Amino acid sequence: MDSVSSSSLISSTFSLHHSLLSRRSSSPNLLRINSAVVEERTPITNPSDNNDRRNKPKKLHNRTNHTAVSSPAKLRPEMTLATALFTTVEDVINTFIDPPSRPSVDPKHVLSDNFAPVLDELPPTNCEIIHGALPPSLNGAYIRNGPNPQFLPRGPYHLFDGDGMLHAIRIHNGKATLCSRYVKTYKYNVEKQTGAPVMPNVFSGFNGVTASVARGALTAVRVLTGQYNPVNGIGLANTSLAYFCNRLFALGESDLPYAVRLTDNGDIETIGRYDFDGKLAMSMTAHPKTDPITGETFAFRYGPVPPFLTFFRFDSTGKKQRDVPIFSMTSPSFLHDFAITKRHAIFAEIQIGMRMNPMDLMFEGGSPVGNDNGKTPRLGVIPKYAGDESEMKWFEVPGFNIIHAINAWDEDDGNSVVLIAPNIMSIEHTLERMDLVHALVEKVKIDLVTGIVTRHPISARNLDFAVINPAFLGRQSRYVYAGIGDPMPKISGVAKLDVSKGDRDDCTVARRMYGKGCYGGEPFFVARDPGNPEAEEDDGYVVTYVHDEVTGESKFLVMDAKSPELEIVAAVRLPRRVPYGFHGLFVKESDLNKL
Repeated sequence: MDSVSSSSLISSTFSLHHSLLSRRSSSPNLLRINSAVVEERTPITNPSDNNDRRNKPKKLHNRTNHTAVSSPAKLRPEMTLATALFTTVEDVINTFIDPPSRPSVDPKHVLSDNFAPVLDELPPTNCEIIHGALPPSLNGAYIRNGPNPQFLPRGPYHLFDGDGMLHAIRIHNGKATLCSRYVKTYKYNVEKQTGAPVMPNVFSGFNGVTASVARGALTAVRVLTGQYNPVNGIGLANTSLAYFCNRLFALGESDLPYAVRLTDNGDIETIGRYDFDGKLAMSMTAHPKTDPITGETFAFRYGPVPPFLTFFRFDSTGKKQRDVPIFSMTSPSFLHDFAITKRHAIFAEIQIGMRMNPMDLMFEGGSPVGNDNGKTPRLGVIPKYAGDESEMKWFEVPGFNIIHAINAWDEDDGNSVVLIAPNIMSIEHTLERMDLVHALVEKVKIDLVTGIVTRHPISARNLDFAVINPAFLGRQSRYVYAGIGDPMPKISGVAKLDVSKGDRDDCTVARRMYGKGCYGGEPFFVARDPGNPEAEEDDGYVVTYVHDEVTGESKFLVMDAKSPELEIVAAVRLPRRVPYGFHGLFVKESDLNKL
């Protein structure tokens, strides 16, 4: 990949001349990703510090649909000769060996509309409340993670490949500020100092044997010449966040967690890569589960070499316990999420995994991560406190492929487990054509004694990115709040499900559509009175970011979780566009003070 300044011109054809290493467009305020045009504006100032509105922000428009987006400019450091040479070699690979030929890795497609990155960070900036009032229960911060490439890609780029950026809305006494900051990973810092992309993209950088060999060789040269040291981590920290052990972590499953904190004024600071006193030496899931009763946190890692799955936990003080390797998972599977109950942990071995046959990669091309239609999906159940894998039980569940788990609990005195999760009906499209994916939320019950598995759909809608009241994690819960795909990964609304309804009933009991041209992200449930054990499960608020692709305006919405139409009780106009992203969470004021 090439380095580009914030006013660079990026097109689908690449020249190898040195002058194009920092090519300028005819207009200093335009960025171009082939057909997508982005116009910049000057950085936003905090209205509380400067009431001068003479420099109004300009809108950014996409040629095809005129979606308005905006972002301030940023400066790039000058390239060294070595960086320019490596970038030229990568240009050769991107142009002649492995151009972005598929839509799933073509940046002009992947980064269209509100998936386009914002081009700089946003310091804490006051927000305008345009509807209702922010309830006292929301004193704290809603923070959402997502990919935001530091450098606009010149070659193949997958949605999962961007650098992690956190968008935090800090709420205090009915007022809100927004801050957007990169997670300062080792990768981010190295590439910022270098002035160009250095580390290869995991999901899009190794398409077929030829491309893999070429990029692998370039990567080896970069390491040998000291451009970076992979021992320090190659992760993006772009997937989710988790709060446990009085620490807040930005997570990506290819690396260790990165500890972050929010300051009193709402700014976001990266503390650094965290290894739990040297006990966590390898990667960790982006979806750890914290038991709300015991305070323990359960997690795992997966990889391309045995053991393909390793289970572990942290006690309530944050001390990591010993690993439990799972050798009964006999092939590398894409294991993004899992579930816990009061007694068990549940893992899904699905039809997505590592393509280990080099001949397939050579003749078929594509990513080293792909689907295996000949594989029968399985669910593995192991006691949460197992000392080894001897008590692991596997159950075949044909056609059940899950990326995310919503919740699980024990029944029949611990002899059965129930799992609620979206089943990806068209698993072959998960990485290549997410717009063709339909996720059907199902309830699966496993009799651990007889081995009988029963299942039924909860809703026929295309639903994913679903959450529950966190206080009910691992215990029997009734309500689910899920994003409505239109199509995925765009989310046009949120649906509330009542999973206690009959097996043949549609469990949708409420929904809120965002309106024409408006799309949001994963919802999150915030209890109205989290300290009240007598409170009803759905007594609280559903919050999320929503973007209007017609006006270019982003909002923070607060919805009443108990109302039949998920009534909007507060809407906050954000001072800058928030791109679509992945997972987030709400951290209450008292927990922020512990960071």
